[in-house]
Order: sequence, then C-alpha cells, then structure tokens
Amino acid sequence: MTTVTRDEVWEMFREVARRFEETDKQFKETDRKFQETTKQFKETDRKFQETTKQFKDTDRKFQETDRKFQNTERLVKEVSKSIGDLGNRLGEFVQEMVRPALVNLFRERNIDVHEVHPNIYAERNGESAEIDLLVVNEQTAIAVECKSQMTIDDVNEHLNRLEKLKRLLPKYRDVELMGAVAAMVMPNDVARYAYRKGLYVLAQSGNTVLIRNDGKFSPKIW
Repeated sequence: MTTVTRDEVWEMFREVARRFEETDKQFKETDRKFQETTKQFKETDRKFQETTKQFKDTDRKFQETDRKFQNTERLVKEVSKSIGDLGNRLGEFVQEMVRPALVNLFRERNIDVHEVHPNIYAERNGESAEIDLLVVNEQTAIAVECKSQMTIDDVNEHLNRLEKLKRLLPKYRDVELMGAVAAMVMPNDVARYAYRKGLYVLAQSGNTVLIRNDGKFSPKIW
C-alpha cells in the first residue's frame, strides 16, 4: 500500500485550486463573451427595428409618391383631353370660317367649283379617310384639310389621304383631284412645304381667308 505524504496532499489541493481558478477564469471569460454577444444581439435587433421602421417610412413615402404620380398622370390626361377637345373645336371653327369662302376663292383661280361638302368619311377594303371639306364640280374636286395650326406632319397626312381618296370614293375617280390646307395659324415653313408639294395654302388674313399661292403655282393632280 502506497503512503501519501502530507506534502503530496497539499500539492493536490494546490493543483485543484489552480484548476478551479482557471475554470473560474474561463467561466468569467465565457460570461463576458456571452454578455458581449447579448449586447451585439440587442444592437442588431435595434438596427433591424430601425431598418424596419425606415423601410415602412420608405414604403409610405413611395405610396404617397405613387398616389401623387397617379394624380399628376390623371391631371395630365385631363389637360391633354381638354387641349385635344379645344384643338378639335378650333379646327371646326376654321372649317366653318373657310367653307363659305371656298367657292369664290377657287373661282378666282379659274376653277369653277360650285359645291362644298363638309366632313366626308369613306371606308373601303380596309382603308379609310376623312375629308374636312370637299369642293367639287363635274370635272374637279379639291380636298381641304382644316387645322387651328398647321404642321408639316399634318401636311404629310393630307398627302397620304389624297393618294387613296379616289380608291375610297370611286364616284370621283375620273375628276381632277387637288388638295388644299387651311389654318388659323400657318407657319411660313409649313406653307412653303405645302406649296412645294402641290397643295393650295389657305390662311386667315384679318377677317378673311386668302389663298397664299402665287401666280406661278401649279397644283398637283391626283
């Protein structure tokens, strides 16, 4: 049987005490790290809540912006419609202003027309066209496009309309078809363009309507 001396016993106690101190130290270190982790978790949670709040604020602002955008879009549509309606009414005004003068204006140009037909619409074989005013006699027809303000695009559209008019209105197949554009506002560049394309150019001058083409003008015949 082995005999344990007093010194060995004390050494064992010292070793146990040392290990206890190390364990206690490790426990305290673990507790410190746990507290740091808890603190970090709380900080992360706080930031998450702030982010959530910011997201909600952003979403609210986005919804407000979207609502304002929809209101703005609605207002733009309403204004565009109002402008379009006004443009149509002004175009109708030009049409009514021009119509009584057409027969005399073209007779002064030695074109002996005697009838004016407003708002001619034709549709045939998938094509369609609408003529504001059609001035005619037995041998001649002049299709007049009326606008409050004439543009080059309007002139081009009328030229395309004239290209297909005889197909759509066979009763005028054998007449000399010519074209004209009339407007309250006729910019000079548009008037020159229409002139070069062989169209009569009618514009307001004071309280009357005049044909602006000079004596050298030769109309295009369709």
